[in-house]
Amino acid sequence: MKRCTPALTSKTSRALAIAGLAALLCAAAPAQAQQVPGGMGEMRNFPDASLRGNLTVLAGSQATLNGNPIRMAPGMRLFSPQNTLVMLHTVQGQTFKVNYLVENSTGMLLSAWILTEGEAAQARKGSDTIQFNFRTESDPLKK
Repeated sequence: MKRCTPALTSKTSRALAIAGLAALLCAAAPAQAQQVPGGMGEMRNFPDASLRGNLTVLAGSQATLNGNPIRMAPGMRLFSPQNTLVMLHTVQGQTFKVNYLVENSTGMLLSAWILTEGEAAQARKGSDTIQFNFRTESDPLKK
């Protein structure tokens, strides 16, 4: 025996349309929340104390920062341009342009962020310019 489905009333069809629209809106919201920083011109926010430099990860807890040896802190975190953690052993021997933080009490490298081209183009205090908080008589005068 065949059964017929009842005809949809206008109230039922409106309720289904609203439910479908709500489902579409709910499905789109998580996708927007998962956008990756560094893509489509988005810039990450770095701590004000972070500096700019070139980081080369060596074996173990050793690295070079702007050509000078530096030890990495035991909890050192290296972030990719997508802001995900990078395992240090996977990038040994590679050099990256980074923003970095050095731990004040130990002088060890605490955090570093591998920069995108857009982030690297922004001016930041670091290896490109040497700044001192004092002057001597032998310093050339700058106008």
